[in-house]
Amino acid sequence: MFSLAGRSAAVVGAGSGIGEAVARGCAEAGAWVYCLDLDGEAAERTAAEIRVSGGEAAADPLDILDGTAVTASFEAIAAERGSLDVVVSTPGINVRKPLLDYTDEEIDRVLGLNLKGSAHVIQSAGRIMREQRSGSIVLFSSIRSVVVEPGQGIYAATKAGIVQMVRAAAAELGPHGVRVNAVAPGVIDTPLTAPIKERPEWYGAYARRNIFGRWGSAREMAGPTVFLASDAASYVTGTVLFADGGWTAIDGRFTPPGM
Repeated sequence: MFSLAGRSAAVVGAGSGIGEAVARGCAEAGAWVYCLDLDGEAAERTAAEIRVSGGEAAADPLDILDGTAVTASFEAIAAERGSLDVVVSTPGINVRKPLLDYTDEEIDRVLGLNLKGSAHVIQSAGRIMREQRSGSIVLFSSIRSVVVEPGQGIYAATKAGIVQMVRAAAAELGPHGVRVNAVAPGVIDTPLTAPIKERPEWYGAYARRNIFGRWGSAREMAGPTVFLASDAASYVTGTVLFADGGWTAIDGRFTPPGM
């Protein structure tokens, strides 16, 4: 059920972090993986490592802020492989500061990549998959779609927005055999969160907020994504899979004495 053998998978953000781990995971599940990233050299490194491990992969640079480029990239994959079966999009940006201190340029940066970029991915992949009447799209949201803290306002809004786009796309594309879902990570050790790791008190506080008492690894996001991409999730669409170590289950917890 979990096999992606014979399928083409485009992973956006495959140059590092969660995207790199997901690309490797899709390859291990048998997919032909197209590693796409704004940093084309990083994408090629991931593809090369997949090939060395016995998988099949290619790479290209891609800026998801350019809707025309996204369409061209996905159409090229579909033409080469005969179909575009899986599309995963992981890129995200955050500017950590109070809402009142945001500049217009910073608002545009976060909204642009996280929301507009995600919309481009859904549109371009969705049109191809609607025509072929099959496919799975997986976008990355966050626990910040439902819980927030100071300095996360704009980022949290975009991650909640991704969930709503996923739900709408699932409703619109479902009759055409296309599934659309989201993965919502908790605190994951990636380049995006590197500044937190450099501050032990902050890093430790986040670790203590989830059930496992630790941060997650990028590798641990691959399994949930491959599940949503595969036939194991054939009756799953329009949903959010929280891979957060139980953060949202116990947010704000207090363990009474003696428990």
